[in-house]
Amino acid sequence: MKYAWIKDHLDNFPIQVMCHFMKVSRSSYYLWANASKTDREQENEVLIEMIKVIFQKGHKSYGTRRIKRKLAEQNKVVSRRRIGRLMNQAGLACKTNRKFKATTNSKHNKTIAPNLLKRQFTASQPDRYYVGDITYIATQEGWLYLAVVIDLYSRKIVGWSMESRMTATLVNDALLMALWTRKPTKGLVWHTDRGSQYASDSHRALLKEYNVTQSMSRKGNYWDTESIRKLFSHLKN
Repeated sequence: MKYAWIKDHLDNFPIQVMCHFMKVSRSSYYLWANASKTDREQENEVLIEMIKVIFQKGHKSYGTRRIKRKLAEQNKVVSRRRIGRLMNQAGLACKTNRKFKATTNSKHNKTIAPNLLKRQFTASQPDRYYVGDITYIATQEGWLYLAVVIDLYSRKIVGWSMESRMTATLVNDALLMALWTRKPTKGLVWHTDRGSQYASDSHRALLKEYNVTQSMSRKGNYWDTESIRKLFSHLKN
């Protein structure tokens, strides 16, 4: 079609401009715009729906290369350029992984607390088991570190702190917020990884002052703080 490109971009131009450009009356313009779609246009609509399904099943992380492979499995041979164009048309953009920045330094000579939680990520009453961790957020001003405290009973954040440096003060302030606002009774178990901030003298002194029992995950075990890491994953996405 002579004006196929224009037809794909109708929403971007006022009707008056389109009529003037094409040298047609408004009635003729509407007749042309509503004409039957070409085979190519119909095929693109089908492809977009197929791409959407593949994109969702891939947790919004598939690019043109992987989508092309998935389409080929359905006997649809489509170029990556065309897939990219259709993805843009459908507003599909891949999630990109942020640059990794370590938040746990367990190489220290501080005392390590026993693992009292033992991957039991539920609690029968509030303010009995808190879990904490640190994550990073990339901003225009640089890295910011976020420490949070979660009550395993409600899975809600009960304390948090954010700083430009990953120090013991960061985790102390987050826990203090939880202790001051929630006022848990004696017997609270506080579970974290083996990071130097949580093993620091100032943090241990804080726990002793508020009668909090410390618990630490096993070395290098990602799943021991699974509940809080899921939160961080949602937050970053």
